[in-house]
Amino acid sequence: MKAYLSRRYHFSASHRLYSETYDDAQNREIFGKCSNPHGHGHNYTVQVTLSGKVDPVTGMVCNLGELDSFARTNLIDRFDHMNLNTLDCFANRVSTTENLSIEIHGIFARFRSAHLERVHVEETSNNSFDYAGDAKSPAGRL
Repeated sequence: MKAYLSRRYHFSASHRLYSETYDDAQNREIFGKCSNPHGHGHNYTVQVTLSGKVDPVTGMVCNLGELDSFARTNLIDRFDHMNLNTLDCFANRVSTTENLSIEIHGIFARFRSAHLERVHVEETSNNSFDYAGDAKSPAGRL
């Protein structure tokens, strides 16, 4: 019997949207106020959806303590109160929430106790992003 589990995590981080391919005027035109040289921040909500067989003994898809520990070490400790632009994962790509969603998918794809279905990242009450992986890549990374 296959079941789905969704779990939410929260962190705060800052970033600046800009591409070194563009000059300052083009960055302002493309990214608007999000290209402010001083950056800006968000209180992100990440929801991961996992699936798996329901364990007949525990009645669970996976151990929530194990999942939370994984999320603390690999998501929260890595991104909370960070400037995303300073992280290696954004050294060669714009720190959009689309790209953040892909990065988070790659993180949770390494959680082996259940199958990752998708990640959902809320940047604001108006903006959210989903990523379910790239069929060409088992880790879901582009």
